[in-house]
Amino acid sequence: MSAKHPIIAITGSSGAGTTSVMRTFEQIFRREGVKAAFVEGDAFHRHDRAEMKQKMAEALERGNHRFSHFGPEANLFEELEALFRDYADSGRGRVRKYLHSDEEAAPYDQKPGTFTPWEDLPEETDVLFYEGLHGAVVTESVDIARHVDLLIGVVPVINLEWIQKLHRDRTARRHTTEAVTDTILRRMYDYVHYICPQFTRTHINFQRVPVVDTSNPFIARHIPAADESMLVIRFANPRGIDFPYLLSMLDGSFMSRANTIVAPGGKMDLAMQLIFTPMIWRLMDRRKQACAR
Repeated sequence: MSAKHPIIAITGSSGAGTTSVMRTFEQIFRREGVKAAFVEGDAFHRHDRAEMKQKMAEALERGNHRFSHFGPEANLFEELEALFRDYADSGRGRVRKYLHSDEEAAPYDQKPGTFTPWEDLPEETDVLFYEGLHGAVVTESVDIARHVDLLIGVVPVINLEWIQKLHRDRTARRHTTEAVTDTILRRMYDYVHYICPQFTRTHINFQRVPVVDTSNPFIARHIPAADESMLVIRFANPRGIDFPYLLSMLDGSFMSRANTIVAPGGKMDLAMQLIFTPMIWRLMDRRKQACAR
């Protein structure tokens, strides 16, 4: 953690909706005049798309059916921790981009599924903002979570997460239902050991819970809409949170526990704006004071 160079991390599984949360933060940063360095977690995968396909085939030949993007073998955990550590110390670090699509790859004259070269972060940024799978990972060799000043988990109930992933991968990436199902199964060991434990280390979790039938996500024709969901917001440390104000602003919300608000799913963006704007103010005030010393 760093007063001069704070880090905000959004962590969640594939299909959890972390990209939507990132857009909310972009709005806050723009409105509040905060200059952020954005880092995508996919940039810290170990292999590009072609290499990953080859590595998975080799793992299957060895009888390893759980090699996945969720685990340490397929990711650069040490490099990600080094980025967080370097940024917290000096506001500097090196990053790259993973190019998911033809549209993303075109400006770089590269193929989709490849990485751009490593390069320095922009200079004179106010905050590092990470969005990806592993913002709170802790293993025997790394502790990424300890460097983060504001750590947020995005955790739909698992059937909804799978529905969102199935629809995204079939629509945007042209994968078959069978291929996506195989991916979900292959990732389950790493999901349990490297994704789920992160949400005990987050400062705030946002969990969307559908109120429609999602009992078989593999045949669902539609993603449950926000208005067909409830939003569970859990604060690890409720001290300093103005719960009466939040309840008054989030119409239809209530408290289910002393540290948990339940709100209509359609209020997610508003809830994030209300909760995170004051937190960003405090981070920026602390940064200003630290830089003035």
